[in-house]
Amino acid sequence: MFVFGIVFQGLAMLVNGICTILYWLLFARIIISWFPVDPFSGPVQFLIQVTDPILEPLRRLPIRIGMMDFSPLLAFFMLYITNRVLVTVLLKLAYKFGGG
Repeated sequence: MFVFGIVFQGLAMLVNGICTILYWLLFARIIISWFPVDPFSGPVQFLIQVTDPILEPLRRLPIRIGMMDFSPLLAFFMLYITNRVLVTVLLKLAYKFGGG
């Protein structure tokens, strides 16, 4: 049972790390959108490919007010909630199985 606790604790750390990386990539995408950059450059294409699966479904929602697109704000909120819920559940399972 101890092994399951360690596995769940590792999964919690992995989920937290992935969510943190996605958070910073979304932040970088927002900052880059404020400046005139080449949309075909490598780093910009990487940001677009990684963050579009998160942003595109949210952009279909009517959360735009004038020129302001609030889908990144909603993405930050959803990513935060998902991270907190998953990490909490995984850590509780880890403690239950003796991993923490």
